[in-house]
Parts: sequence; structure tokens; C-alpha cells
Amino acid sequence: MRIKKGDKVKVITGAYKGTIGEVTKAFPSENKVIVEGVNVVKKHMKPTQKNTEGGIIEKEAKIHVSNVMLYDEKAKVASRVSMKTVTDKNGNTKKVRVYKKSGNEVK
Repeated sequence: MRIKKGDKVKVITGAYKGTIGEVTKAFPSENKVIVEGVNVVKKHMKPTQKNTEGGIIEKEAKIHVSNVMLYDEKAKVASRVSMKTVTDKNGNTKKVRVYKKSGNEVK
């Protein structure tokens, strides 16, 4: 899974199609993410010691990774992501994520 917490993503299918938001939590084992402001559901909560009132709350639910694409803010376009090996001046190598459309490195 090439999408991580803090990434800007664009929803490409479903009721929230076209929405751009930030990933607040990632679940790599399930291939799902929670995106800010996307897939908002209402949950009925029973009164507990922590939440004495209970009632209906709204929260973001998980969305499958295949329904979102990373969003390149510089190019203002959603793009697929590839991995690229980069060597620094000391000769150390590391993998970085790169946007397919623009070639920019994912920050």
C-alpha cells in the first residue's frame, strides 16, 4: 500500500467522487484508509461513563485504497505512484515515492 497517513488524496469513485482530503489513519492489513471529510456515517452511541449523553454522532468510516489516488498539489492533479531508488552524496540508497504524471517526489 503506497498511501500513508498525512497524504493528500482524491476520491475517484463513489458518492464523494472528486473530493480532496487528507488521510488521517491508514490500515495496511485491510487496504483501507480514513480520509478527512469523506464517507461520513452516523453512529448511534449508548450512554457510557465516558460519554454520559450518548446519542447520534457523525464520524468518518474506512474507504478502500483502490477508491483514492494520491493528489499532487504542485501539478494540481491526481496521479498513480511508483517507487524509485535514490542515492545521496554519501552513497546511501533509499526508496522514495514518485508521482507518475509529474515525476515529482511525494513529500
